[in-house]
Amino acid sequence: MAKFAPLQRLVIAIAVLASFVTFLDGTVVNVALPAISRELGGGITTQQWVVDAYLITLSALILLAGSVSDAYGRVLVMRIGLIAFGVTSVAVAAAPDPLVLIIARAGQGAAGALLVPSSLALITATMRADAQSRAIGVWTAFTTAAQLVGPLLGGLFVDYLSWRFVFLINVIPIAVTLVLLSRLRLPEHPSGVRVDWWSGALCALGLGAVVFALIEQPLRGWASPMIWAPGLIGVALFAVFVWRQQHSPAPLLPLSLFGVRDFAWGNLATLFVYAALSLNGFVVGVYLQQGAGLTATAAGLASLPMTILMILVSSRAGAWAGRWGPRLFMTVGPLVMAIGAVMLLAVAERFDYWWQVLPAMIVMGLGLSLTVAPLTAAILGAIDESRSGIASAVNNAVSRVAGLLVVAMLSTIVGGSLDLGGFHSAAIVTAGLFVVGGVVSWIGIRRNPAEAPGPLDAQPDGPAPTPRNDGSLA
Repeated sequence: MAKFAPLQRLVIAIAVLASFVTFLDGTVVNVALPAISRELGGGITTQQWVVDAYLITLSALILLAGSVSDAYGRVLVMRIGLIAFGVTSVAVAAAPDPLVLIIARAGQGAAGALLVPSSLALITATMRADAQSRAIGVWTAFTTAAQLVGPLLGGLFVDYLSWRFVFLINVIPIAVTLVLLSRLRLPEHPSGVRVDWWSGALCALGLGAVVFALIEQPLRGWASPMIWAPGLIGVALFAVFVWRQQHSPAPLLPLSLFGVRDFAWGNLATLFVYAALSLNGFVVGVYLQQGAGLTATAAGLASLPMTILMILVSSRAGAWAGRWGPRLFMTVGPLVMAIGAVMLLAVAERFDYWWQVLPAMIVMGLGLSLTVAPLTAAILGAIDESRSGIASAVNNAVSRVAGLLVVAMLSTIVGGSLDLGGFHSAAIVTAGLFVVGGVVSWIGIRRNPAEAPGPLDAQPDGPAPTPRNDGSLA
């Protein structure tokens, strides 16, 4: 981070650490799921709920948190989120049964929703042009690495201590971030942005009801009123949510954002790419233990090559995207990851990590490194700084909803059982999702930044400022 000014380095450190705990907790749980199921019971359904309870509140409330961040200040919102995340992490670790665990995980997700948009908005609010692209690359490298290193850390705790310690990993980075946050001095003032609390409730309840139906459907069947009724209610609530966004004077999700081409198509690509990543992370973490017989630590080590490649390549990819445009990277990266997913079909009853899994992890890690920073930069670079909080919230919500839905549909994807056949089915679906993400990027993303329309003005329907040749706003 030598190329950044002192204030910029402090902002990046805070943004990385604050987001690190939420991304870490999204994946660290994957290798702990078999141990949780053994101790607390519940089988694959409990495993799905442990993951999705976190993602439901994180996905549904992250939009609300983006508006709250813009309205009351990023630093204040981040401080509240950090404290709440620490408290709920301790509650998860102390859970005596599946119900308490799932409720506490939902609380963790709600706290995490306060952290992600406010942390990334700090970067977009304090840096522009090439500095912003490089900073987003650094942020992406470390936060995505948190998602990938999570299984390794989780495995070590499961094997040598207890799965409960998996959720206490957050305490140290939270404490460090609070100290750094106390040193940050930014001129933040109330913006007058109205917060649509009703829309937040509609979004959360709608997503929750739909996910309940998807997770419980394999056990009860679609004919059960306990399935189709929540499903229909969830769809209806979400439809009301969308209608409210069209008619509200202060919408939680400003639909005008999707009038910006790179923002709209970039979020569509995010939906497919992150659905694939979530499916792959869940299936690999669980199957390598329950199917291949590896320890939790060995299962966590399986994704280490992806982590190393992310750290080495991602920040460079962010800089390349700032120079040459994100389209090429957002197309090639997912297609490379699709090749890696297909390579997982080599996994057989006679398991060999070095020949059946490692090559796939290397290929997927390379593709992921080329994709994530350009994807983030393309989406947020299309939106004006005054709306950076809600823009980053929308993008993060899309990625979490993608993971939420694909995990909810896991039983359908793997055919009811995560055996070798189910693992292969999941690999094929993962590859297909990556391919669609790459195709969407090629079709929708502008070839280079100069072709893209300027970021939105503060007024949604007003004329957009035009970008200068150096990337700054006119």
